[in-house]
Amino acid sequence: MRLVLVLGDQLSPQLSALQKADMKSDVVVMAEVMDETSYVPHHPKKIAFILAAMRKFAAELRQMGWRVAYTTLDDPLNTGSITGELIRQADAFSAAGVVYTEPGEWRLIEALDALPLRTHCLADDRYIARHSEFSQWAKGRKALRMEYFYREMRRKTGLLMDDGKPVGGKWNYDHDNRKPAPGALYYGGPQRFEPDAVVSEVLTIVQERFGQNFGDLHPFWFATDRSQAEAHFQQWLSQGLCYFGDFQDAMLEDESFLYHAVIGLYINVGLLDPLAVCQQVEDAYRKGDAPLNAAEGFIRQIIGWREYMRGIYFYEGPKYTARNDLGHTRDLPSLYWGGATKMNCLQQSVAQTSQEAYAHHIQRLMVLGNFALLAGVAPTQIHEWFLAVYADAFEWVEAPNVIGMSQFADGGIIASKPYVSSGNYIHKMSNYCKSCEYRVQDKTGADACPFNLLYWDFLNRHSVRFAGNPRMGNIYRVWERFSADKQAMILSEAADFLARLDAGEPV
Repeated sequence: MRLVLVLGDQLSPQLSALQKADMKSDVVVMAEVMDETSYVPHHPKKIAFILAAMRKFAAELRQMGWRVAYTTLDDPLNTGSITGELIRQADAFSAAGVVYTEPGEWRLIEALDALPLRTHCLADDRYIARHSEFSQWAKGRKALRMEYFYREMRRKTGLLMDDGKPVGGKWNYDHDNRKPAPGALYYGGPQRFEPDAVVSEVLTIVQERFGQNFGDLHPFWFATDRSQAEAHFQQWLSQGLCYFGDFQDAMLEDESFLYHAVIGLYINVGLLDPLAVCQQVEDAYRKGDAPLNAAEGFIRQIIGWREYMRGIYFYEGPKYTARNDLGHTRDLPSLYWGGATKMNCLQQSVAQTSQEAYAHHIQRLMVLGNFALLAGVAPTQIHEWFLAVYADAFEWVEAPNVIGMSQFADGGIIASKPYVSSGNYIHKMSNYCKSCEYRVQDKTGADACPFNLLYWDFLNRHSVRFAGNPRMGNIYRVWERFSADKQAMILSEAADFLARLDAGEPV
């Protein structure tokens, strides 16, 4: 007999390791271990979600007929690591070896490779693109742009395709998906589930062991099994999809979800199938229940960005997360951990993150990521923060989004230019600026929006690198037209702001 390892983000009955195992003789190993719950200070909601979903999946496997050796976090025999538990269970069952599906993080891949046991690693075929397929697409390309990879995934899946051509005649309707924050919402947000006995037991353990971590454990409302996750998705499909496209980039004060599906966490642990949800969204469009820009925008995030990020992570290798091509070294400011700030956009985004273990992609990219990049925060520190605080964050998808897209630390592998902006973008896409102590209209002075100062400071600091970038030439010409006195004032005020930030003052 063999051990069959199932990790906390592999909660799918169709997992390749389960498909290749023998239910009659093999033993499934699942383990809640400190190595996985503490390698970064994970949000308590994230830990509770994964542990509760693991326990319910173990029960599901037992009902299917599998023998499951499950180690809880408070088991006195718990060795504290996945590899330690495999060694312990191999000895207990006199196992001939271990079969497992490839993990989604290099950290675990390397640990399992070093196991003093016979192992058989299988590809994770829950994704649309295999590693070899992405490598073949990337080979010889001067730039690995997501848009062209996305088109290949559309052709492969047939999603929103008619006779080999994209529905509507275009591949991408992103220009229709940038409407500013709406005046009213017509969707009540994600479905919420009351904790059952399994979840309540997990919440008690998480509160005891991780209650000091950043983030609110209560109220806890996430789906923790397949049927709940599907119910959550169906509610959004019928009520939220039709508005999703128009307002997917918008931000509203004290509104955490708007029209977003909030299913990344369920897909990433295996409770929802990514292709199946895309097919249902396509069906909604073809039935006339959703506009094309909403359906295409959603499908692009799943088979485009999600698959592309995984491809980049494995194509670039384990050293990718250490990239720092812009040489940024500033420590992550305390405001990311809930420290005081007068910037309402950051306060809103961090508070929401603390409360929900969730923020949508524009809050992550153009508020939290944008500020870190403009301020010159060390990429590894902001990367580990994102990995810690969001319930849907696993390194294979989080790291390329942060290291590459958000921080430009990979030197342009993912993005053709840095995703930086002044306060004007946030003002356009949100109502945050209306309640801010700073004035977004002010470019200099005591009340000037810090994003305005830091934007020009960033461009000046990296002018040698970016002045020749075809997509940034116009903005550098604007900077060059400023008088020497105006440039000096902006740089001086930016330096003063960063000094106060470093000193831990509430900025």
